[in-house]
Amino acid sequence: MGTRAVLAELSGTQDVLALQALLLEKPLPGQQDVLAAAETVLVRADSPASARRIAARLLQLDLTAPVQLDGELVVIDTVYDGEDLAEVGRLTGLGTEGVIAAHSGQIWTVAFAGFAPGFGYMVGENQQLEVPRRSSPRTAVPAGSVALAGNYSAVYPRRSPGGWQLIGRTNARMWDLDRDQPALAAPGHRVQFRPVRDAVLVAEPVAESAAAPAAEHAGTVPEPGAGDVARGLRIVSPGLQSLIQDLGRHGHSALGVSAAGALDRASLRRANRLVGNAPAAAGIETVAGGLKVQAVADQVLAVTGAPSALSIESAPDSDGETWHRAVPMAAPFALLDGETLSLGAPQSGFRSYLAVRGGVDTALVLGSRSTDTMSGIGPAPLAAGQVLAAGGEAESGVVGAPELQPDYPGTGVTVLDVVPGPRADWFDQAALDSFTAQDWSVLPQSNRVGMRLDGTPLQRSRQGELPSEGTVAGALQVPPEGLPVLFLADHPITGGYPVIAVVVDSQLDLAAQVPIGGKIRFRWAEHSATERSAEHGTTEHVTTEEEASN
Repeated sequence: MGTRAVLAELSGTQDVLALQALLLEKPLPGQQDVLAAAETVLVRADSPASARRIAARLLQLDLTAPVQLDGELVVIDTVYDGEDLAEVGRLTGLGTEGVIAAHSGQIWTVAFAGFAPGFGYMVGENQQLEVPRRSSPRTAVPAGSVALAGNYSAVYPRRSPGGWQLIGRTNARMWDLDRDQPALAAPGHRVQFRPVRDAVLVAEPVAESAAAPAAEHAGTVPEPGAGDVARGLRIVSPGLQSLIQDLGRHGHSALGVSAAGALDRASLRRANRLVGNAPAAAGIETVAGGLKVQAVADQVLAVTGAPSALSIESAPDSDGETWHRAVPMAAPFALLDGETLSLGAPQSGFRSYLAVRGGVDTALVLGSRSTDTMSGIGPAPLAAGQVLAAGGEAESGVVGAPELQPDYPGTGVTVLDVVPGPRADWFDQAALDSFTAQDWSVLPQSNRVGMRLDGTPLQRSRQGELPSEGTVAGALQVPPEGLPVLFLADHPITGGYPVIAVVVDSQLDLAAQVPIGGKIRFRWAEHSATERSAEHGTTEHVTTEEEASN
C-alpha cells in the first residue's frame, strides 16, 4: 500500500484478530501503526525499507494459536426502538423480539475501528443477525444509534451519514477525549448490550450567567481572550481557511483517528527551522492567501510554502499614520507589537505555512495540536478576533538563514509518481493505461480529506463490494462512477472502494500544493525520472525519501 505501508489479506475475522494481536504484542522492527479491518491488516512502517522487511516477515508469522478474546467487558444500555428493527426481524426471520434477544444475548468483540473515532466494528458469537446494508444510506444517523451491517454491530459515536440498519439507541458516550481511553469500546474490548426502557434525564437548572458555551470542535477548549495572552498572534482575517497544524497524531488508527497534520510537511518543517523551532512545532496552514495576523508583543515569524507577497503594516504612530514594508518568503523576520502581516494570493502552489517562534500554543489532543477536519478533533478553524499564544517550542537560540524554496505547481501539469495499489487488479490494462495517459483536473470539491479529480472515468473489470480495509494518505480510490479521489492527511482510515494506485510518500507534499483547477498526471514510479522530464509541458519535481524525512 504505497511505499511505507503493507496490506495483509487474510482468510477471515479470526486470522485478522490473530495477526493484530501478534503485531500489538510483539511489534516488528520499523512498525509504526496497525489497523485491522474486515479481511485485512494494514501495517504502517517508518520507511520504505522497513515496509519491505515487514512484508517479508508477515508471511512467516504463525496465526494458528487461538486468539484470547478476554478484553475488558463494556456494558451498553440500549433502547431497542430503531427505525429498521422490524425490517431486520423480517430479514433474519427472528421477528422484533427475536432480534432484541439475539443482539443482547451474546457477547460482541470489537475487532477493529474505522469510519469515525469511536466507531468500533463488533463481531458476535454467532451469525444470526447477518443483514445487508440499506440500499439507500441515510444522510444523517443520530449519535448513539445502535446498528447492524453484514455480520457486524456498531454504535454511531456522532451524527453522520450511514447505511447500516438501525435497531436501537444508547446514551453511552462512545468517544470522549476527556477520558484516558477516549473510545468506550476499543479493539479487543468485549461488549454486552443490555436492553433498557427509555429514560429521560432531567438536568439541574443552571443560571444563565453561569452557563458556558460549548466548544464547537471536538477535543477543543474555548480559545483564550486577548487579555490571557502575553505574547502571540491576533487573527485579523483568517482568509479562506486557516488551521493550526503540526506533523500530526500518529499511532491512533485503532481508535479510528487519522494522522491529520500539515499537508506539505516539508514547508512546515522549513518554517519552523527558520524561526528556531522544533520541526514538529505547531504553525498555521492557510490556503489561497488572505490571512492577516497582528502581533501581540514582538514576534519572530517565517512564511513558507506557496509563494505570495508578504506585507507588514505598522501600528499607528502618535499622529495615527501607518507605513508598510515588504518581507520575503522563506526567511525569518520580526513582527513588532501591533504590526499586522498580510499574505497575498499565491503566485503558484496552494498552501502556505506561517511559523511563530515558540510555536502556536494550543491544547494537545492525542499528542498533537493538529486540526482533523474530518473527525472534528483538534482546534477549530481560525476566526477573526481570536488570539493564539506563542509557546515554548523554540529549540535554538538563533533563527535560521533564508532558504531557497522549491518550485510549486501552477497552471501546467504536475507529474506525481505512483505505485500500483493493492486493488489494481480490479481494473484491466485499458483502465490502467487510461489512468496514466490522461491529465486529471483538481475539482473545487477537494479538501484536506481528499482531492477529487475529473477526467475520463475509469471502468472496473470487477464488480461487487470491497470489504472495508485500511488505507493511507496518497491512496487513489476509485468509486463506482470511475473518477479517482486522492486521499490526503484527513482521510478516513478505512475505505470500501478499490485503490488503483498510491502516490509515493515523498511526493505527498507536492500533491498538496496543486491548486484547484490544476492538472495532475500520474506515472508509475518504476519509470525513470529522465523519461518523465522529457514529457510535454510538465515540470519535474523529484524528492528522495531521505530528503522528505529531513
